[in-house]
Amino acid sequence: MASSKASLTIPNLITLLRILLTPLFIIFLIQGNYRKALLIFILAGVSDMADGLIARTWQQKSRLGSYLDPLADKLLMAASFVTLSIYHQIPSWLTVVVISRDVTLALGVLIFRLGDIPLVIKVTMAGKWTTTFQLVTVGFVLLSKIWPIPSLVLSVFFWVTGIFTSVSGIQYLYAGIKQMNVFQGNDAKEDGNG
Repeated sequence: MASSKASLTIPNLITLLRILLTPLFIIFLIQGNYRKALLIFILAGVSDMADGLIARTWQQKSRLGSYLDPLADKLLMAASFVTLSIYHQIPSWLTVVVISRDVTLALGVLIFRLGDIPLVIKVTMAGKWTTTFQLVTVGFVLLSKIWPIPSLVLSVFFWVTGIFTSVSGIQYLYAGIKQMNVFQGNDAKEDGNG
């Protein structure tokens, strides 16, 4: 059994492969080869499930993996939304919402790390639905370039994805501010006792 401290575990190698698939995915989108882009997108999704399953089953969770896995996910989603938005397949407002949320959360994590403030990230239900709807939205957009899908269906997915993304972003922001206030309160108490 591999040690959880090992950096290049099988799940990490699968995650690295997923990161390497992202440029290929973008190239196919730019070329307008939506079938191949959809195939790469599905492959990336399967690899995401596979690395998580292997990490849990073979106890190969690692610190590197805890950073690489979300990075790979965010990279693929950001690339998907930005590229599809540039080619007018996804509304630009939705791309701004998706990217703004991720950048805000990343900055929040950075502030906590730089301030040496303990951070506990609890995935919310809205956060889980956000990930699901973002994936399904990109999948449906790619699918619509191969098989006809009513524009109303896509519009519904755009709005629902935008709403969940906004709500989850606000929830995480509120949770972060709350944690920071608790930390500062405890810090002030310790200074007062000292």
